Amino acid sequence: MLHKWKQEFLYNFKSITYFLGINDTSLMVNPRIQHRPTICYRPIKPSDLETLERIHSDVFPIRYESEFFQSVVNGCDVVSWAAVDRSRPDGQSDELIGFVTARIILAKDSEIADLLRYDSSRVDQTLVYILTLGVVDAYRNLGIATALIREVIKYASSIPVCRAVYLHVISYNNPAIHLYTKMSFNCIRRLHGFYLINGQHYDSYLFVYYVNGGRSPCSPLELVTVIVRCMKTGLKSMAAKLMMAKVKWPKGNETRGPVLTPNKRMTHIECSGLEYV
Repeated sequence: MLHKWKQEFLYNFKSITYFLGINDTSLMVNPRIQHRPTICYRPIKPSDLETLERIHSDVFPIRYESEFFQSVVNGCDVVSWAAVDRSRPDGQSDELIGFVTARIILAKDSEIADLLRYDSSRVDQTLVYILTLGVVDAYRNLGIATALIREVIKYASSIPVCRAVYLHVISYNNPAIHLYTKMSFNCIRRLHGFYLINGQHYDSYLFVYYVNGGRSPCSPLELVTVIVRCMKTGLKSMAAKLMMAKVKWPKGNETRGPVLTPNKRMTHIECSGLEYV
């Protein structure tokens, strides 16, 4: 499934949250900005096309196809949010300074279907996959990336059949990894050689944020609980079977104690139980 997606949406998959330099702390004034910014968020629109292409070119090392940008600005199978600074002078108060794009996909068709506890009989259950996230250099460290991700989470939570938000991060992008961890995303898988950039392969981490009751099929705590429960059940069963073993007395006038002869069927069950545990 993963390889199919990589081929079908190659221009979307391969630069997710790449060189963002994200390190969101608080909404403070960046020394590179000569005014106090007033950050607002809105949907991306067709008039953003040129700026969106330029920021992607500046932020990501991979070239995107024009079809991707057209899908984003026209809202064709892609949902998006833009960050703008209403305090910018010279008529730039509505120009993009950050963005996030995402796609809604069916849970059963996703690459994390095996890592998600959901009702497989319901074919309408969905996920939100974050495609790209970027903030222009002068506006980083102002909490913009965090706010954009929160918009995605809020959107996903508003869809009753949505179970999670997920994304990929290149393995050495520590600021982005820190950001998603801080926002309670779960790192659930490492994908070796997921990215191919300038002829070199890089690993990717898969992060998931569960919504609307979605969760992994079995958390580590649940797994330990199941193992302990099975071990206790197996030991109790073994003790009970030993107590119920047949008692055979020897012939003659010998006064030796009884000889325990295990039941063959019991022995088979115990072995199976031990193998299972």
